[in-house]
Amino acid sequence: MRTLVKQNSPPGSDDGISPTQNRQFVTALAKGLSVLEAFADHPGPMSLQELAAHSGLDKSNVQRVAFTLLHTGYLRKGVDGRGFCLGPKVLDRSFDFLRSWPLIERAMPVLIDVRQAAGERVDLSIFDDLSISYAIRRQAKRQTFFATLIGRRIPTYCSSGGRAIMSKLTDAEVDSILERSDLVALTNHTLTEPAQIRERVEQARQDGYSVVHNESFIGEVAVACAILDNRARPVAAVHIAGSLSEWTVEDFAERFSPLAAEAAQSLSGAVAPF
Repeated sequence: MRTLVKQNSPPGSDDGISPTQNRQFVTALAKGLSVLEAFADHPGPMSLQELAAHSGLDKSNVQRVAFTLLHTGYLRKGVDGRGFCLGPKVLDRSFDFLRSWPLIERAMPVLIDVRQAAGERVDLSIFDDLSISYAIRRQAKRQTFFATLIGRRIPTYCSSGGRAIMSKLTDAEVDSILERSDLVALTNHTLTEPAQIRERVEQARQDGYSVVHNESFIGEVAVACAILDNRARPVAAVHIAGSLSEWTVEDFAERFSPLAAEAAQSLSGAVAPF
């Protein structure tokens, strides 16, 4: 399911000109990406008509784009040749991204040690303005399928990592994220009132970590600490997540916040954001 957040403001877009009005904007490339992104709403397979509906393009454009993506490996035909699905080549670009950032390479052994010490799931998420995206997920127990996949996005405002990251931003930057986000509840416990979210961010500033429960997944509690780059700007977060059937929120935070803080501290400051 697509994360319900508004479109991020692209770099250099503060001149009042929309990206599509800029001469450098390549419309054909944007159409291709729209077709790939359509699978966020519908894992596939999809017909050309369904691709058009989910991408916002007309069927003629979708047909040409799909043909191109099919023959470059980014799409494949569904079972019995019906419809289109994402192709394995999409994973190649994920691999390229993960190996391109030194932080991820440095974080892997650290997170393995944390998972062994905690006995709970340990994640690393990347800050991407209105959302965070999971780049490393170290599972400790049998858990929900989607909770173990890299690349999953969660809105910044309602995740433990997002709030830990927001606690390292200025009040104006926090306000900007809240103003541009679609504050939609993911569960019936998700905080969507800006004043309440600001309170949790301020609490994270005081505590040095953020704790969230039942807001992204029912029955889950997570603590997180922000990772800072060499400019002391938040770029990522370390999460430790467990089950409320095994822990109270208070006990979980007391037990695992020091582990998350130590891991985040060890990964902070050594490298540039990219």
